Amino acid sequence: MGIPEKIKAVQDEIGRTKLNKATEHHVGILKAKIAKLKREQEAVQIKKSSKKSDGFDVRRTGDATVVIIGLPSVGKSTLLNALTGSKSLVGAFQFTTVTVVPGVLDYRGAKIQMLDLPGIIKGASSGKGLGKRILSVARSADIVLLVLDVFQPYHEDVLINELSNIGIRLNKKPPNIVIEKSSTGGIAIAQQVKLKKMSEKLVKDILNVYGYTSARVVIREDIDSEQLIDFITGNKTYAKSITVLNKIDLVDEKFLKKVSKKIKTEFIPVSADANDNIAELRDRIYDELQFIRIYLRPKGGETDYKEPLIIRNGNSVLDVCNKLHRKLRKDFRYGLVWGKSVKFGGQRVGLKHILIDEDVLTIIKTKGT
Repeated sequence: MGIPEKIKAVQDEIGRTKLNKATEHHVGILKAKIAKLKREQEAVQIKKSSKKSDGFDVRRTGDATVVIIGLPSVGKSTLLNALTGSKSLVGAFQFTTVTVVPGVLDYRGAKIQMLDLPGIIKGASSGKGLGKRILSVARSADIVLLVLDVFQPYHEDVLINELSNIGIRLNKKPPNIVIEKSSTGGIAIAQQVKLKKMSEKLVKDILNVYGYTSARVVIREDIDSEQLIDFITGNKTYAKSITVLNKIDLVDEKFLKKVSKKIKTEFIPVSADANDNIAELRDRIYDELQFIRIYLRPKGGETDYKEPLIIRNGNSVLDVCNKLHRKLRKDFRYGLVWGKSVKFGGQRVGLKHILIDEDVLTIIKTKGT
């Protein structure tokens, strides 16, 4: 029996199992087996796959990357043009975009890379319509824009499911757990919170599926079996998403109110054609990326207040060094900071110092560099 047949057999068994408290342990084990088989299947497919890119190999540029995803003809290209001023081909027919079309949203000093992806279809994560290659671009995204047509709002589930199937988790964080393999002693679990979503026995049995016989496990939050499987497989990407309902200029308020009840998540109603709420969407993208501005002051020089360096909230001096030049970390001696992150102006700091919005930074390099 090949891997696809094994996967189908386990899926069929899940389908025959009634989901309740008594069967959740069994179903958890079955899900672990499916995830393991799918990982083996992907490894085989990657080995066989061609290295041709056909426009889907995209290099990250700018301060962040946002991908625009939706089914065909929802107005993704028009939205890209409205947000960035790009001239992506727009047409009133399916699959107008057959490659990844980039644009740059230059906003509040930040340069945000925007990628308009070809329209995906149900089953994309299984390879339909170049789906896997399209969706794989989203792995590099900081934000995923889920674009819905006002006349087909129910497609949100399709988009979320296809992204989930390829290992992209939207609006979630990696589970806060630690697993360390050991040579003896069996599986020891330390719960820092009480597990309600799964039993300790299920944790051990899932670990057994993946070949863990002895390990130290620290669980810092209440996780379910799928989160544990995600952590063990280690091939998941976590990104924020914003749901966009497009073409609202074609309907009245009564229709829009009715449609809004069919969408499960918070969304921003826009018209890319009429430029309605595009400014609001730009603000939301910028806010979700949690940018801060750092002003650089060369040693003995004046602070450059015209062009701030854009970094993320929580970033350190090391992150600034890495962004400015890959070799700067080696040459770094110390930094001088003026602003809210220090007790006094010109305070000397190291690479681990966390910067705050509108800090001024001078980087002092080692002598001879």
